[in-house]
Amino acid sequence: MMNRRHFHAAAFALTPLAAALATLTACKPKGNWPAGMQPITWDRDTCARCSMVISERRFAAEIANPQGKAAFKFDDIGCALFWQRDKATDHPWMADAAALIWVADSASKGNDVTWLDARAARYVRKTSPMGYDFGATADNQADAIDFNAMRDQVLSKKR
Repeated sequence: MMNRRHFHAAAFALTPLAAALATLTACKPKGNWPAGMQPITWDRDTCARCSMVISERRFAAEIANPQGKAAFKFDDIGCALFWQRDKATDHPWMADAAALIWVADSASKGNDVTWLDARAARYVRKTSPMGYDFGATADNQADAIDFNAMRDQVLSKKR
């Protein structure tokens, strides 16, 4: 039988473990984040290009170093593309085919975002936060275009 002294000693010894477990579970990012992607803190993280708060989940994007050394978050795929073009000399790893680019599926509902490989996604015309007006989709809709065509159209705009 455990006396009061042993009970307090056991409780005191377990306190750091309980605190560590609580911290780990509280800090675990909520959402469906692909391997290698840094979670986006909605309504707090800002776009690496335009500095706007990332709140519209259906249009968010991220570019990450394949070794996990850097990740850049964006409020619109258009911002990601312009930033990638403008920062290519600062981040030569972006030219590597292994560089990771994700975009939110524009059909995502609420807080449950589906992430797509931006290069494999298809793009349809949709009003987007920064006015580049493309939304990503996994579906091959009749009016959808591929990543390269979308990138060419976005980068042809003077911004």
